[in-house]
Amino acid sequence: MSDFPAATPRARVRVPLRFQDGYAVDAELVTFHGLTDGQEHLAVVLGDPGPVPLVRLHSECLTGDVFGSARCDCGPQLREAVERIADRGGVLLYLRQEGRGIGLYNKLDAYALQDQGLDTYEANAALGLPEDARDYTAAAQMLGALGIGGLDLLSNNPDKAEQLRDLGIEVRDRVPTGVFTTAHNVRYLRAKVLQTQHTLPLAELSAG
Repeated sequence: MSDFPAATPRARVRVPLRFQDGYAVDAELVTFHGLTDGQEHLAVVLGDPGPVPLVRLHSECLTGDVFGSARCDCGPQLREAVERIADRGGVLLYLRQEGRGIGLYNKLDAYALQDQGLDTYEANAALGLPEDARDYTAAAQMLGALGIGGLDLLSNNPDKAEQLRDLGIEVRDRVPTGVFTTAHNVRYLRAKVLQTQHTLPLAELSAG
């Protein structure tokens, strides 16, 4: 297990969640002391987590989560994850790692390069930025503070599972999310499959 300091719960508050499509569920939001990166990450506890909870690590995406951008699949993934976790019992970790960790402004700069023909990873590289700058040490701290040592991970991204295992978290199974395609995000999703081995059905992601 990697050596990192323990985090502790800071506050817990009940919040009724209401989505635009009418889905509603009550959640417990948990904040933390002692996260290594100093960010205000949030745990969203849904249902009864049980001994092996369903967990999603969801990186913040202002454009997709809040404004409904069709250039990514983040908003639909967030909505799906909340319902699936609530049904099973578990936790959604909302991580403040906008743009795969490069930040909002850089992400929008990368969008401009994508409009010129680069894919999402090529655009990051052209800006001198990593393809994926995310680190999940804080996520492991949050899970530890919640008493979660083993879980099923709701994700198409093998890197998330590998990082959590390296940090001492037992990932029993990786559960794929749905596929949410639009005319604007097909190239983005194909790049995720081809460049970082996301488990998405490539045949369904035709370039059109």
